[in-house]
Amino acid sequence: MLKLKEQRRDALWGFLFIFPTYIGFLVFILGPLIAVAGISLTKFNIFGGSTFIGAENYGRLLSDDRLKIVYTNTVIFTVFAVFFNITVGLGLAVLLNKSLSSGLRTFFRSIFFFPVLIAHTYVAVIWQFLYARDTGVINYYLHMMGIGAISWLSDPGWVLASVIIMDVWKNTGFAMLIFLAGLQNIPSVYYEAAQIDGASATRRFGSITLPLLSPTIFFVLVIFMIGAIQVFDTIIVLTGGGPGDASRSVVMYIYEQAFQNFDLGYASAVAMTLFGIILVLTLGQFWFSRRWVHYE
Repeated sequence: MLKLKEQRRDALWGFLFIFPTYIGFLVFILGPLIAVAGISLTKFNIFGGSTFIGAENYGRLLSDDRLKIVYTNTVIFTVFAVFFNITVGLGLAVLLNKSLSSGLRTFFRSIFFFPVLIAHTYVAVIWQFLYARDTGVINYYLHMMGIGAISWLSDPGWVLASVIIMDVWKNTGFAMLIFLAGLQNIPSVYYEAAQIDGASATRRFGSITLPLLSPTIFFVLVIFMIGAIQVFDTIIVLTGGGPGDASRSVVMYIYEQAFQNFDLGYASAVAMTLFGIILVLTLGQFWFSRRWVHYE
């Protein structure tokens, strides 16, 4: 009986400790999600009230040509930003982990991670100057190499690439730091045994490093994918979504519909589609991870 009372008391204290988290989840996540789902079924105008219209907003999604464009932009940005953040971050982590002393590793790790600490808005403002066609540093060096000036922020063919490049520069340091922590947790005995067996560096990387680092890769993949799909502040400062809709993201389109056109019902419908896509992709990654992520 005494043991049962102690277990109940411990359970009660545990519940009290996690209770604020539950409250935060209900107030800031589940509550707004339910509200958005409800608003998406109405014609909701800030100044004109709301009228229930059922699934009309969702039917409107199918005929919205601009929505197709912004979703295409978001998919392209997500694929390339996530790919390069992970590959460049992993490459830097491998170099820092193997080729440098601890002092130099700390120095370069701090340099590569420093852009992560700067707010996206400030980074976008700085890169606006770097991307300037006539006075930008990037075009200056391209000219020295005999390459003509590129209209990074006004050419529809280059504007999305400019956003991706800036995002990789900004965020790859975070991926590098996570990968470096994962690499340092891999026991060195595996590499020593592989060297004794005559395995090459490429074979050791493919057979030891990648499998044992797969949980870290999976974590970084999920985090970066969710962040890339919701990209907003860097694009709105760097390009404003232009020229036209060439670099506009889905979140920017939601913001435009809600707070510029004051059509909260349609904006909520678009937001629900984005939520559904993120949910499906995340669950799909967790399901597919059972095939390639190794925890032992």
